[in-house]
Amino acid sequence: MKGQISRRFWKLLVLGLPGLGACGSASDELLGHGTIEVTEIHLAPMVAARVVDIRVDEGSDVRKGDTLATLTQTDLPASIAAQAGRVATAEANLRDLESGARPEELKRARAERDMAAAEADRAAREAERVRGLAARDVVSRQQLDNAETAAHVSAERQRAAEESLAMLEAGTRTQRVAGARADLTTTRATLAMIEARARDLVLIAPIDGRILGRFADPGEVVGPNVAALTLGETNRPYVRVYVRADAVARLAVGDSATITVDAGQGTKYRGRIAAINPKAEFTPRVALTESERADLMFGVKVEVVKPDPRLHPGLWVTVRFDDLGTGKRPEWQ
Repeated sequence: MKGQISRRFWKLLVLGLPGLGACGSASDELLGHGTIEVTEIHLAPMVAARVVDIRVDEGSDVRKGDTLATLTQTDLPASIAAQAGRVATAEANLRDLESGARPEELKRARAERDMAAAEADRAAREAERVRGLAARDVVSRQQLDNAETAAHVSAERQRAAEESLAMLEAGTRTQRVAGARADLTTTRATLAMIEARARDLVLIAPIDGRILGRFADPGEVVGPNVAALTLGETNRPYVRVYVRADAVARLAVGDSATITVDAGQGTKYRGRIAAINPKAEFTPRVALTESERADLMFGVKVEVVKPDPRLHPGLWVTVRFDDLGTGKRPEWQ
């Protein structure tokens, strides 16, 4: 065989093709050898965390949704509590702005406006009186300036009190309410992000399967994206074998196959072709001669149709492809 051997070769044997006679004859038999494999899911935290509890061991069968392990970070509870407080503050501020002024605040503002109006009226009348006296030279020019200044200040205070009352009666400006809503949205999003980080520290089984590996114990610190457990999807085992280029054209996705366990009594299982790799392997694909093209190998994934618990990952099996090139499908599909 030319070219470099795939890293998978230690698990798989290249299919032999004893002969290529008429389809359906004994010489059409296409056999291959490989090992039972399952899809492996590595369960790991997204951030560094300390393991609190591991609830499963290697070989344990689990169901989708089961809690497999819990981890924690020292500052996580305090971070959640602090951010929840910020959310509560933002909610209270928004409610206060949306509700507007309280009746007591309006009553006080009206009273201040009335007091300012009375003071402005008094100061205006005093300035008018002093102005008359100054015209007869009864009072000095300084006394007149003081009276007119006091009247002006009182009038400005009245105007300010009236504007404050008008603002309270009109309610909070739309921009301030919008700003408060945006602040609340931001604080809630931050809290949700921290809570999501806490949920990620609880490792949940995403599928039914079996624990294939346990790599952490309580008290240990697991780094980000470092697997604490490996879960295998044992209810969907498969075999990956390799077929020569001059034989792969006779296969199609959905074709049936028979999988025989090599050890023991040679138990047989029904299989079907789930996928055929569109890229050839093992031989360099540059400047191939016609004779070299026969050495090209295509990976073929064969799923077990009705597996049972005895079909363990790693078992060596023999795969025989049925109905080569006929397009027929067995009744069990």
